[in-house]
Amino acid sequence: MPRESLPEAAPGKYRSFGDGAYYIPDELPPETEIKMSDDLRDAIENAVLQLGRLGGIGEETDTSPLLYTTMIRREAVESVLIEGADVDIEEMFRPGQIEGDRTTEKDVQEAINYEEAVRFGAEEIDETGEITVDLIHRLHRTLLEGARDEAKHIGEFRHGPVHIPPPSRAEERFVPPAAHEVPRLVKNLERYVESGGAYHNLVDNGIVHYQFETIHPYGDGNGRLGRVLITLQLVRDGYLNRPLLYPSAYFNEHKVEYVRRMRAVSEEGAWEPWLEFFIEGIGQQAEHAFDRTGELRDLRREYEREYGHEKTATDRLAMRLFQRPYVDAATVAEMLDVTDQTARNALSELEASGILEETTGKQRYREYKAIDIFDILSRPVE
Repeated sequence: MPRESLPEAAPGKYRSFGDGAYYIPDELPPETEIKMSDDLRDAIENAVLQLGRLGGIGEETDTSPLLYTTMIRREAVESVLIEGADVDIEEMFRPGQIEGDRTTEKDVQEAINYEEAVRFGAEEIDETGEITVDLIHRLHRTLLEGARDEAKHIGEFRHGPVHIPPPSRAEERFVPPAAHEVPRLVKNLERYVESGGAYHNLVDNGIVHYQFETIHPYGDGNGRLGRVLITLQLVRDGYLNRPLLYPSAYFNEHKVEYVRRMRAVSEEGAWEPWLEFFIEGIGQQAEHAFDRTGELRDLRREYEREYGHEKTATDRLAMRLFQRPYVDAATVAEMLDVTDQTARNALSELEASGILEETTGKQRYREYKAIDIFDILSRPVE
C-alpha cells in the first residue's frame, strides 16, 4: 500500500524522512470506534472465563509456590525466544542459576531479567495500582541490566530511529515514530491506561499493546517490555491475583501473524481482527496454564500418598521438589538441614525410584531434575 494513501480508518500516518518514512500513531483513544463483532465478544467471554478458572485454581492449589515461579519463568523463556535467545525452562531452575552462583550466559540472563521484571512489576501494581511512565522506565532497566543490550540507554527513551524487521523478506520493514515523538506518545499511553480506557479491559489491553509496540519507545527490549505490560495489566485489572499467565508462548507460535495483524491496524485500521487474535491468545494461554496447574496439583497429591508422611530425608526431599524441582547435594543439605551424606543418599534413593534424573553425567557436582514435574512444565502446548 502506498504510504501516502492510508485509508481514513488508519490510526496514524507516515511522515517522510530522507529516502524513507516513519509511522506516527494517533493518540489514544482511537478516533474510529472499534466495532464489537460477535466473534470479538465470544473471544472476550471465553478469555474472561479461562482467566477466572486460572485465578481460582491458582489460589486453591497447594503447589502455589512452584506454580507461581514456573509460570513466570515459562513466560520469561518464551518471551526471550521470540527475540532469538537460546534458553529452555530447565536452565531457569538449575541450582545457583537464579541466585547468581555461576557465571550466567547472556540468553539466560535475559530470561532471568524478564522474571525479575514481572515480579517487580506485579509488586508495584499491588502497592500502587498504577502503570506509569516511571514504572515502565524501571521495568526497562530491570529487563536489560547485565544483558546484551546494556549499553543502549537502558531505562530511558531512545535517542534515534529504530525499525521493526518484516515477517518476510518480501515485505517492507516498519519504522516507528521519530525519537522526538516518543515522550508525547508514551505520556498519552499512560493517561489512557490510568483513565481506565474506552473499552472492555481486555480490548484496552490489546489496544495498549499495539500502541506500545508501534511507538517502540526504547532502543531495544521493546518486545519484551510490551509483553510484560500485558501481564501487568491483567493483574491490575483484577483478572489475576498473581502473574500466572505466559502469553508469549502464543505470540511465539504465531509470530508472523502477530506482526502482520499489528501492521494491518497501522495501515488499514483493522482493529477487530487484531483484537480478536490478541484476546483469543489470552484465553488459550489461560486455559493451558489452568491445565498445567491441575496436573501439578494431581501429581503433588500422588506424591503425598507415597511421601507425605515425611518421616525420612528422602520423603521430605520428594515433597520439596515442588518448591525446587532442580537440585544438587548442597541445595538439598541446606534445604533439609541435613549432612551432605544424608543429602546424597536421599538423591540416590529418589533417582533409583525414578523420581529424579541426574543431568550432568559427572561423578562430582552432580545435578538432578524432577522428571515428572518437568514433564508437565516443559511439555509443548498442543
